[in-house]
Amino acid sequence: MKKLVVLFFLFIMSAAAAMAQTWAVAVNAADAIDLGTISVEGSAAVSQHWSLHAGAKVNPWTFNKHNTWNGLFSEPDPDQKQSRKQVYAVGARWWPWNVYSGWWVGGKAQYQEYNRGGVFTKTAEEGDDFGAALSGGYSLMLKEHWNLDFGLGVWGGWTKYRKYEYPENGKLIEQGHKWFFLPNEVILSVVYIF
Repeated sequence: MKKLVVLFFLFIMSAAAAMAQTWAVAVNAADAIDLGTISVEGSAAVSQHWSLHAGAKVNPWTFNKHNTWNGLFSEPDPDQKQSRKQVYAVGARWWPWNVYSGWWVGGKAQYQEYNRGGVFTKTAEEGDDFGAALSGGYSLMLKEHWNLDFGLGVWGGWTKYRKYEYPENGKLIEQGHKWFFLPNEVILSVVYIF
């Protein structure tokens, strides 16, 4: 019985501590430039200088997707463009002054499944990326519950990919795995703080 009382007490204390935290939800407007990518991130302040973050991005769109008739078979449109993806990330930010105000630096672990093509080249590539990202920026306090975040990020890791001749019948021209280091994101987020 004592164990149950102790467990109940610990549960009540942790729930009270969780309610005392500051929570925020952010939407990165800059992601929409990437052919309509939708993003959302949730965060929780765990101390004066640290916040934990979890986010997702999704892009299900394909543009100019229609087939042209070529005798017996239809072929994809040569002007088809896509940057389809689903991205999941978890990480933390350090704030020198105070959480959700001023400068910050952050790190996160990130997974991405993607299928892109037709934007800069006439090839298509699909695959899975696993890696870690570093970012930094500034959070401008607009009102009591509203902030505007600015920032830049890079990430590196490992990718398993397949590259296709695009759009000619999707012939596989390359596949494999490799290490990468790339720009990760431009941040222009509208943040609501609870």
